[in-house]
Amino acid sequence: MLGARTQVLLAAVCFGTTGTAQALGPATSPVAVGAARIVAGGALLVAIARAMGVRMPRASATVLAIAGAIVVYQLAFFAAVTLTGVAVGTVVAIGTGPAVAGLLGRLVNGERLSGRWAFATACAAAGVLLLAGDGGGTVDPGGIALAVVAGAGYAACTVLSKRLLVSGHQPEGVMAAGFGGAAVLLVPVLLVAGPGFLGDPAGLSLALYLGAVPTALAYVLFSRGLRSLSSGETATLVLAEPLTAALLGIVALGEEASPAVAAGAALVLAGLVILAAGGRRAVAGSVPAEPGAAVA
Repeated sequence: MLGARTQVLLAAVCFGTTGTAQALGPATSPVAVGAARIVAGGALLVAIARAMGVRMPRASATVLAIAGAIVVYQLAFFAAVTLTGVAVGTVVAIGTGPAVAGLLGRLVNGERLSGRWAFATACAAAGVLLLAGDGGGTVDPGGIALAVVAGAGYAACTVLSKRLLVSGHQPEGVMAAGFGGAAVLLVPVLLVAGPGFLGDPAGLSLALYLGAVPTALAYVLFSRGLRSLSSGETATLVLAEPLTAALLGIVALGEEASPAVAAGAALVLAGLVILAAGGRRAVAGSVPAEPGAAVA
């Protein structure tokens, strides 16, 4: 059986295919594609949970907050990259996630913040900054603020999902509840942004791929790993996403591998190795409660 860190890293690899898939797909509104991804992914996650006979958490403040955090991340991120460019918006959003997840995990779930995590996160975040390279972005204060909000939304989703996992719910059920709720909230956004691209076979294939691989499959792996790891460590491991995206850009899209990209890749890998070298050890709050425990 795959270890927790391996499952999160595989989820990050799936996440990292999103940009390449969009680049190879038909030109359309990024907001529409993002909304379609969550709608398709949410529906698939609900179908997976039901097929497995996994009970989803009942509607609660925590479940609604997870759904809201997913929506905030999607919308704030796309707004941020519109104002600042893809490179700057991505670096700020992804770089914010681990730090906020670590702090929220400490405050909400009582998880410990280790020196190893802090050092690994610093290395990986520096690597992400170099991977962005010269993206031609602009330092727009509003865009930066939105990118920080996006990172905080992702972190909140991670920490609150961890809370449900610790209370005894199964990973597939937690993801189905959160993304299913987010899908309902994003249907109006998809309708406003323009669902016309779904009528094109290439557009429909793109939406189905994004819903199936970097959403449904990735978040099942992500949540299974999160069950045994702290929120901060999980968020740091997900920094393998931009590394995957950079490698795919070089291999599939013919992008140039500059010295900065090589150095960034090395730093991200160093951060991930530092975390992996921590070995298997218990994480505060990682032992699930008895099945059926009340949801906070």
